[in-house]
Amino acid sequence: MQGLVLQLTRAGFLLLLWLCVWLVISALRTDARLASGLRPRQKEAKAPRRALFSRTSKVAKYLVVTHGPLANTRITLGQQPVLIGRADDSTLVLNDDYASTRHARLARDGDDWYVEDLGSTNGTYLARNKVTTPTRVPLGTPVRVGKTVIELRP
Repeated sequence: MQGLVLQLTRAGFLLLLWLCVWLVISALRTDARLASGLRPRQKEAKAPRRALFSRTSKVAKYLVVTHGPLANTRITLGQQPVLIGRADDSTLVLNDDYASTRHARLARDGDDWYVEDLGSTNGTYLARNKVTTPTRVPLGTPVRVGKTVIELRP
């Protein structure tokens, strides 16, 4: 009888060990997916058939500087990411002491644009909230990089 209890206990611990290994691997995959800029898998709600054929949402076509030294500057958006900072090879070059060399990046995912802080000293803000992970930018929402404020426009 004691041998049977010992074998069942060993099997239970082995199953518990495999469960822990599976949970760790699952967490690592999720973290890797978030670090690469992909969103975690989510079940999408089925849209009504009318919504599939009539798109009422507007797509961002321009990046407009609304405040700062480059006010009224307008950049036409394409498929390429927009790099923002003091570096000469940036898409939007800022001559601002509060902006880092490579401060932030705007990247497209489908029809949506996401802002990502690239480890800047003073941070990137989306509507007064500090950006810590890639965050979707709605149209007309201010994004602050140093003294410069930009918005996506249709």
